[in-house]
Amino acid sequence: MSLTVRCRFQRRGRGSFLLDADLTVPGTGVTTLWGPSGCGKTTLLRCIAGLEDQVDGRIQLAGKVWLDTDAGIDVPPHRRTLGCVFQDGLLFPHLDVRANLLFGRRRRNPPAGEEDVERAVRLLGLDGMLDRLPDTLSGGERQRVALGRALLARPDLLLLDEPLASVDAAAREDLYPFIAAVARREDIPILHVTHDRREAAALADHLVLMSGGRIAAAGPLDAMAADLDGPWAQGPDPVAVIDGRISDRDQAFHLNRLEFSGGCLWLPGPALAAGAKQRVLIAARDVSLSLDEPRVTSILNVLPAVVTGVRDRNESQVLVGLAAGDTSLLAVVTRRSAANLDLEPGRRLQAQVKSAALV
Repeated sequence: MSLTVRCRFQRRGRGSFLLDADLTVPGTGVTTLWGPSGCGKTTLLRCIAGLEDQVDGRIQLAGKVWLDTDAGIDVPPHRRTLGCVFQDGLLFPHLDVRANLLFGRRRRNPPAGEEDVERAVRLLGLDGMLDRLPDTLSGGERQRVALGRALLARPDLLLLDEPLASVDAAAREDLYPFIAAVARREDIPILHVTHDRREAAALADHLVLMSGGRIAAAGPLDAMAADLDGPWAQGPDPVAVIDGRISDRDQAFHLNRLEFSGGCLWLPGPALAAGAKQRVLIAARDVSLSLDEPRVTSILNVLPAVVTGVRDRNESQVLVGLAAGDTSLLAVVTRRSAANLDLEPGRRLQAQVKSAALV
């Protein structure tokens, strides 16, 4: 059920802009369009939704052609089976949460049943707020309601345009699991737009890098993050991504044990169910390196790793690519440390990660 997009759109006059994009979006999971403001991410989303006029090209989802200018096909927005959530959830201010959700149900034919509403309420944690009006909700709560309304239309594709830009950092962290749960449990592909690196790392399965109205690179998130010469690793705060499962809990010290292909990590925080999937972000600045396994240390997470590459970062630092099993990590160390450790591809060492730094 993949989405294929080949389109060209030019906005003329003041603020003129040319979009020339060609990409395929996988039929499962979250595909994130990532890049700086003004690179064309939202414009591309609007073209897919049918919200821009005079778009040339072809857009097709799961065999359904929404746009084919050569064949004279241009399906209007209301007939494209998709759901949209924008920066401001655009809830109806005079309707309570339940009524806003039910509005999404109307777009479905046949309309969603009460069991679908209850499922969305449970999935997004909306119990206890169904009778409240939007102006009594926090920014994060409003976005969860907007997401539920879009889901109840049962779209073939869900478009999220900077959905967390209007909420604070703490609320943003709280919303990640809800969006991930939608992608995992509802079997609806999501096309997500953000310029925030941590948001992209937290949500994306597939990453599309945009620059100047064009697709600069695309691929699975782990492969894109591991590319030492790519825009992701060369940015100001490179982050590696680890996907694993919870295997144990240290009740005495409130730590969860995460197992993944390269070993295990201890994560601080509330108890997580055994077997639950969990994604962890590890900032390159939070990884230190040692040639020998530390015997007495405050750092709980020590992973055997192999150096895959070293790149100069600036006058005093280098970026180090690491492989812990099948999982890629990144580390930023000083050039002096790199020389002392004689870092080069193939060097075996220990990567140390503070539990307190993991999110």
